[in-house]
Amino acid sequence: MGSNFAEAVRQLIHEKGIPSELVYGAVEKGLTAAYKRKYQTDENVVVRFDDETGEILMFARKEIVEEIDNPVFDIDLEAARALEPEADIGDEILVSLPVDEFSRIAAQSARQIISQELRRIERNIIYNEFIHRKGEIISGYVQREKNGMYFINLGKTEGIMPRSHQSPREKFQIGERIKAYLYSVEEDDRGTKIVLSRGCPEFVRHLFEVEVPEVYDNIVQIKGIEREAGYRTKVAVYSADAAVDPIGTCVGLKGVRIQTIIREINGEKIDILKYSHDIREFIRNAMSPVKDLRVLLTSEARKEAMVIVPDREDDTQYSLAIGKNGLNVKLASKLTGWNIDVRKESEMAGIEVVEESIQRAHSLFRNEDEELEEVAYQDEQDWDDEAVEEGEGTPLDEIEDFDNDIIGTLEQNGVRTVERLVELGREDLLAMEGVDEALADTILRIMQESVTYLDDGEEEDVAEGDVVYECTHCGHKVTSGMKNCPSCGSVLAF
Repeated sequence: MGSNFAEAVRQLIHEKGIPSELVYGAVEKGLTAAYKRKYQTDENVVVRFDDETGEILMFARKEIVEEIDNPVFDIDLEAARALEPEADIGDEILVSLPVDEFSRIAAQSARQIISQELRRIERNIIYNEFIHRKGEIISGYVQREKNGMYFINLGKTEGIMPRSHQSPREKFQIGERIKAYLYSVEEDDRGTKIVLSRGCPEFVRHLFEVEVPEVYDNIVQIKGIEREAGYRTKVAVYSADAAVDPIGTCVGLKGVRIQTIIREINGEKIDILKYSHDIREFIRNAMSPVKDLRVLLTSEARKEAMVIVPDREDDTQYSLAIGKNGLNVKLASKLTGWNIDVRKESEMAGIEVVEESIQRAHSLFRNEDEELEEVAYQDEQDWDDEAVEEGEGTPLDEIEDFDNDIIGTLEQNGVRTVERLVELGREDLLAMEGVDEALADTILRIMQESVTYLDDGEEEDVAEGDVVYECTHCGHKVTSGMKNCPSCGSVLAF
């Protein structure tokens, strides 16, 4: 083929960075198709490339015969010896095919097939290069903008950044260099689609990995991250090394590290909070920047919690807890995985939730990797002490079958009233120090024999001042001092 075509192929290899063997393969495929279109066969076509000159050559393989039956496959001896003096009958010979042997339509077909094949090769190269970079932060130049979507020049190709992956705080100029998170790489008939994002939580996560070496080295772990792009991001951090302050590490000396990240996302607020295995503490931390919160786990099964905000004259704490358009509590709920209901402390006065129920929530926490970590907390012990002193609770020695050893063991674990003991199940007792399976079974047996639970029609036997409810699952009579229904065992929330 002509030198102009060969030069065009060499230029394509240089500009697109496509391996020469792939380009020549595409050219061979296209020229073979053009030959077949002209001669209705491609069985005897040969395409070769001159490594020195880069020229592309085409030949027809023909058999030397005495009488030509099919000129596409046959050549007579005289014509063959003009090309190869030592040729003889029965031999095969390669006959050069000049470009002008092809019709205009055949040549056009060859160009189309070559173009299609080269585009396919180029798409595969781009796809294979970027699919391995998925999940990384990459840089590019803003090439154009259309209907709110930015097209980013990435060198060999371009990526897109839809509105849904942008922060409302950000506007870019044509030619501006930006960083973005490589969100997805997809391949279809039209080519490779590369989606970039600056609005997803993972963009901020990777900024922390870049700016905070301890995060990159996994000394400080990002346990969770939730974001409302352009408004607020909450990041839960944790370190297994007690000597490392995960929050201070991420903030950096004089806030240098966090300020670099904030500048990259155009001033968006970032709450860095400490992750905790204690869900009550984690929820409290996630409600940052609000302080002095009380957390009540109202339903472990449904993962529902109530956050009680202390009253202030200016009501600022409650407003901060909710956040603008409910954003703070929304992000805290997503970060912790719990549905959080925010209440003012003054609102709790009219609700039948006594202080004992709030303190009881301490014993509901279960570590992710361990069973019930701690049954009785000091505040529960304090409440039991006050209840006995004020005559609001029934002392354990009122149960005749309890000896001094049982009473001593229970009190050592913070249980000083019968009302408190009624709330506990077998697992709670086994979690106590000094209580084995035999002692737990003995305590439960004595309680069953000595304590009478309310049945239908026995409401008049309830002590004065107790409020009686019905279990929503089985209808059994229960009081606000119970954690579980004595009939069906359902978790109670008042």
